[in-house]
Amino acid sequence: MKLEFKGVFPAPPTPTMQDGRVNEKALRAMLDDNISHGCGGFWMAGSTGEGPVLTDEARDVVAKVSAETCKGRALAIMQVGSMSTASAVKAAKTSRAAGCAAVCCLPPLFFRASERSIIDYYKAVADAAGDLPFFVYNLPQLTQIEFFPPMMEKLKREIPTLKGLKHSAQDFTQIRAFADIGLSCFSGNGALPLPALTMGAVGTIDAPLSLAPWHYSALFAAWEAGNMKLAQSLQDEVRKYVDLVWMFGAPADVCKTVLSARLGVDCGHSIAPVNRLTDEQRREVLRAAEALGVTAPRKSRAVG
Repeated sequence: MKLEFKGVFPAPPTPTMQDGRVNEKALRAMLDDNISHGCGGFWMAGSTGEGPVLTDEARDVVAKVSAETCKGRALAIMQVGSMSTASAVKAAKTSRAAGCAAVCCLPPLFFRASERSIIDYYKAVADAAGDLPFFVYNLPQLTQIEFFPPMMEKLKREIPTLKGLKHSAQDFTQIRAFADIGLSCFSGNGALPLPALTMGAVGTIDAPLSLAPWHYSALFAAWEAGNMKLAQSLQDEVRKYVDLVWMFGAPADVCKTVLSARLGVDCGHSIAPVNRLTDEQRREVLRAAEALGVTAPRKSRAVG
């Protein structure tokens, strides 16, 4: 099977233990489960993966385990953005050495950065990643920095390994513009996978995909086969998975709770200070997830 940067790329949570270490067993089980349902790759340590609050050591473990588990089966895109350029550069080097398929990167965090500062930051991280494809993480809702086509064209000129971006900004029309300048644009909106594909997106990256990988994989397969009737019918049902993830405004904790039930492995809870469910909220999430059929193990299915 040829692995490509397209299709269904879940953005999974990072399972942790009580002492804060990454639960490697749970992480492997999570990735194995999603791969078995047709996912082509993963966006590791993103916002749902709590990347910005992981320690450097934990982030390195995520890169290593993801690369090992995905090798030859899926593409692990490791998010390496950090508060400092030095930390992001270190993570990029580790991700490359671990065997990740690509790196992605949030823009500089907290301090307001000039255009030149952003470009220099990305150049340093991309250089550290060597020949690995490089993806920009366009998430202005959290970073306060939005990437538009003119800026992406500048980055493309200065970063030879720039492959594309995850576009999580609200302006959907930019997807077509990014595609037109030759970038592989993943939509970061799990509620609109089909509209994104029609706009020129190569696939979708988001948290709900990790909870219902079979549904999103079937939708993408229908799209590729030109079966728009089936693709639209599957699109009509995705909102329920998105609403599940966003219950109580705690997407990372919701995903860990649901996947713990499905995998039979404790994925832990969100990392402080990331929002965490109360015990009653957790029970309510599980009731909703059971009603959607995402807590019970499912037989893997061939896609395509």
